[in-house]
Amino acid sequence: MSLELLLGAQLDAVVAAGGEAIGISAPGPYVEAIEARGVRHVPLPSSTRGWNLLADLRAAVELWGVLRRVRPTVLHTHNPKPGLYGRVVGRLAGVPIVVNTVHGLYATPDDPWARRLVVYALESFASRWSHAELVQNEEDVATILRLRLAPRSRVRHLGNGVDLERFRPGRRDPHERAALRAEWNVGDGTVVVGTVGRLVVEKGYPELFDAVAALAPRVRLVVVGGADPTKRDALPPTLIERARRAGVVFLGHRTDVDRLLAAFDLFVLASHREGQPRAAMEAAASGLPIVASDIRGCRQVVDHGTTGLLVPVGDPRALRTAIAELADSRRTRAAMAVAARVKAEREFDEREVVRRVMATYADLA
Repeated sequence: MSLELLLGAQLDAVVAAGGEAIGISAPGPYVEAIEARGVRHVPLPSSTRGWNLLADLRAAVELWGVLRRVRPTVLHTHNPKPGLYGRVVGRLAGVPIVVNTVHGLYATPDDPWARRLVVYALESFASRWSHAELVQNEEDVATILRLRLAPRSRVRHLGNGVDLERFRPGRRDPHERAALRAEWNVGDGTVVVGTVGRLVVEKGYPELFDAVAALAPRVRLVVVGGADPTKRDALPPTLIERARRAGVVFLGHRTDVDRLLAAFDLFVLASHREGQPRAAMEAAASGLPIVASDIRGCRQVVDHGTTGLLVPVGDPRALRTAIAELADSRRTRAAMAVAARVKAEREFDEREVVRRVMATYADLA
């Protein structure tokens, strides 16, 4: 899923430049789409989303075998676990250039010191094996440099971006918007609040459900995202069912997010931790005002009071107040929608991210 939905444009750029792009990941339903891009996919059968020491060790051994077999010029690692063992295995396997993208340090300054110590120690160890660290979030750049988690010369601010044309406001048929809202049983005067994210506690769903419960029926929450049972903080089925009975619409995992965003009135991201949230950037590009947690990542996407509102993390009362404020003012939503799109065009262009990645490969080569 990451290769197709998050990294597809980067893989396309390698192919367009005449290179051979190879995607190494767990097998799954997106392999066909990846290969349709002209990318060769090599499965890593033991790779899992959850933390499993034995499976992770097997995945590292499998990666060693793949790298010794395909002999890539560049190994570019992504996500916490492959980023950790991939950098080390890549160098030991003799890959000439190893690059890692930090999608968000797996600890924040607000986490308990024990968690930070473990995460920062592992990151510091792994970064010594790469040739470049591409960091999506500028706050993470500051943390890495301040704590010397990576050699300064290897750290580059990458940013994050989305397809601005795909999420351009007004691109979708207005009748499609009306049909979707009818499907969600949204009446006249009801404000549709949308959110996109896996059904885990870390995405802030318990407090979000609490926040919108008191705002019904003038607010209807629509949740886009599938269950993630391998995660320790997966939402209990009883909580999901209770929210459903209270009027929350669950759409599951979807690939037509651009179509769904066009039917929302505002977007909410109540996460406890983010790197630089793609879902919120897609919402901004779609011209939606955003209510988000005041955390690293969200602060880079939302300009408080201009493109949306930032609220304390884990605070359902503050979340409810912010949602109500925007739900009650069509004029405020309209002004923030315009500002959000302008910010997206200025800061969230996926093409610029691709350019920086390709420039890193060229510089190191």
